[in-house]
Amino acid sequence: MSENATEVITGVGVLGVAAGFLIYLSQVGGVGLSTSNEAVYSASFRSAQGIGIGTDVRIAGVKVGSITDMELDAATFRAETEFSVQSDVILPDDTAVIIASEGLLGGSYVELLPGGSVFNLEPGDEIADTQSSVSIVQLLLKFVSGSDG
Repeated sequence: MSENATEVITGVGVLGVAAGFLIYLSQVGGVGLSTSNEAVYSASFRSAQGIGIGTDVRIAGVKVGSITDMELDAATFRAETEFSVQSDVILPDDTAVIIASEGLLGGSYVELLPGGSVFNLEPGDEIADTQSSVSIVQLLLKFVSGSDG
């Protein structure tokens, strides 16, 4: 009897730790089953280098969402992205989207730059004002070669 009780207690403990880990992951990592409190927008980039599904979407350095889908448009050869934003964040219709870098060696993220328009974007709208990522290698090559353009 005592061996079975020990095995049951150990099994319950392992399942409890696993459940706790999943709860922690869903809260901290932004992984969740429900997206009802998020609005989805889209944007098209000439180059989406450095970002992928799950990349942070930030406003003023604060995470407000993440990239949910990304694929190549075969007709325009642009990266079509969809991203979610917390539903309590209202975006003006002149909001810009840029791919920014955390630093010289840091990762990339998507930054939203809200404008000053009195009209707001509706969930599902496409944000037209985009700026693609800047290649550090290309910048260094321009600097080394001394070319201006």
